[in-house]
Amino acid sequence: MAVLLAGAASLPQAAAETRLLAFGDSLTSGWGLAAADAFPAALERALHAAGRGDVRVIAAGVAGDTSAGGRARLAWSLAERPHAAIVELGANDGLRGIDPASTHANLDAILAELKRRGIAVLLAGMYAPPNLGREYGEAFDAIYPKLAKKHGVALYPFFLDGVAIEPALNQPDGLHPNAAGVAVIVRRILPYVMRVLR
Repeated sequence: MAVLLAGAASLPQAAAETRLLAFGDSLTSGWGLAAADAFPAALERALHAAGRGDVRVIAAGVAGDTSAGGRARLAWSLAERPHAAIVELGANDGLRGIDPASTHANLDAILAELKRRGIAVLLAGMYAPPNLGREYGEAFDAIYPKLAKKHGVALYPFFLDGVAIEPALNQPDGLHPNAAGVAVIVRRILPYVMRVLR
């Protein structure tokens, strides 16, 4: 019996699951794509390939969501008690010309709640559409670095880095990445995600 117990004690323990919330809009949900090609699934595969097989990415993207919509559904999205979160919201605010002060307030509230719950955060930035003018663009673009500094969270400056305005990496609407575009996003954001998870 003692030998059996000693052997059992030496067996490797199953690694605890690390839950990562991918919280955003259609860019996160994978609008127009198969679920396997969407950002959450592609990121999870990349994390596993990078040695983080313990990570499960929770898909919490809602197409059309604004920062206000994200703020309203945050508590529901946290039901699975994630350890970390990627916050990708604001693109639809910019497309609709929503006051940057409102976007700032909503994201500020989201980050404050995540911080209160002890959830590590990677804030994914967005840039305003150029057709809204310089004043709007400067106010909007400043939201993300300001909030990252205020809350002490990691910042990925532009979620669509390397993909925006590249026809070969986007769907016909020119706004949503195709599978190849998602792969570029995942490759570029992965080092930031790994640091947050550590």
